[in-house]
Amino acid sequence: MPDIRDIRSPGPNLQPGNLLWFILPAIAIIATITCFYTIQPEEEGVVLRFGKYLKTTKSGLNFKLPLGIDSVTKVPVKRQLKQEFGYGTAGATNVSQIRNDFDAVKTMVTGDTNAALVEWVIQYRITEPRQYLFNVRNPNETLRYSSESVMREVVGDRTVDEVLTVGRQEIESEALSKLQGLVSKFELGVTIDQVQLQNVNPPREVQASFNEVNEAEQQQKESVNVANGEYNKVVPRSRGEAAQKISEAEGYAMQRINEAEGDAARFDALFTQYQKAPEVTRQRLYLETMARVIPQLGRKIIMDEGAQAPLPLLNLESAAAAAAHKR
Repeated sequence: MPDIRDIRSPGPNLQPGNLLWFILPAIAIIATITCFYTIQPEEEGVVLRFGKYLKTTKSGLNFKLPLGIDSVTKVPVKRQLKQEFGYGTAGATNVSQIRNDFDAVKTMVTGDTNAALVEWVIQYRITEPRQYLFNVRNPNETLRYSSESVMREVVGDRTVDEVLTVGRQEIESEALSKLQGLVSKFELGVTIDQVQLQNVNPPREVQASFNEVNEAEQQQKESVNVANGEYNKVVPRSRGEAAQKISEAEGYAMQRINEAEGDAARFDALFTQYQKAPEVTRQRLYLETMARVIPQLGRKIIMDEGAQAPLPLLNLESAAAAAAHKR
C-alpha cells in the first residue's frame, strides 16, 4: 500500500510569494484606473476623502486618490431641473420630478373656504453642490414639501375667483419669492428659476357650472368688444362730420363778417362823399338804383301826372330784344 505522503498534486506549487506577483499588478491596475475621473461640462464633482468633504472640481479630467480613499459625486449644476405637482409628464427619468398622489397634492382650500384643483411646476438649478449634498438629508423631497407648503399658503390667501381667473400671475410671483426665501433659509443649495401654474380648475362636482359661468363671461366680453368696435367705427366718423360742419360754419361766418365789414366800409365811403356834395350824391345814388331796378320790372308804361290813359311811348322790351339780337 503506497504511503500517503508520496502522493503529489499535479497542479503548480502556489506559494505566498508567488501570489504577490498576481495581486500587486492587479492592485496597481485598479489604482491606476480609479485615479482619474471625468466631469462633464454641465456638472461639478464633489470629492470626499474617507467620507469627509474635500473639494469641488470643475469639468474636465481630474485626479483623486484610488482604492476608495477618495470618492466623487457628480452634480448637474448647469442643467435646469423641474418638479411637477398634481400631474406627471409621461417618460420622465428624474425620480424626484413627479409623485403619484396627484389628487392629494393639487386639492387646495382657498381663502374664502372654497376648493380648487391647482397643478403647477417649478424649475430650479443646483447652484451649491456641497450644500445640496450635505445640508439636508433628502434635498429633492425637502424641495417638494417646501413647494407644496408655499403654494398652499399663497392659494389660501386668495379667493377662488382670483385663483381660477385673474390672480394667476400674482400667485406665481409670490410663490417664487417665498419658495426661494425658504430654500435659502434651509441652505438647500438650489436656485428657483420659475414657478408656473398649469391647470387650475374648480372641483369636479362644480366644474360644469363653472364652465357655464366662464362661457357667459366670454360672451359678455365678446359683446363688449363688438360694441366697442361699432363705437370706434361710428363715433370718429360722426366727429369728423361735426368738425366739417363746424369748419363750414366758421367759414360762412367769416364770409358774412367780411361782407358786412365791406358793406359798412362802402357805406362809410358813400356817406363821406354825401357830406361833401349831398345833392350830387343823392342824384347819383338815385340814378344808379333806377338803373338796377328798371330792367327787372318787365313791361313799362310812362304816364304824365294829368294823363287820363296810358301812353306807350317806347316799346323798350322790343327794342332791347332787337338790340340783343343784332349783337
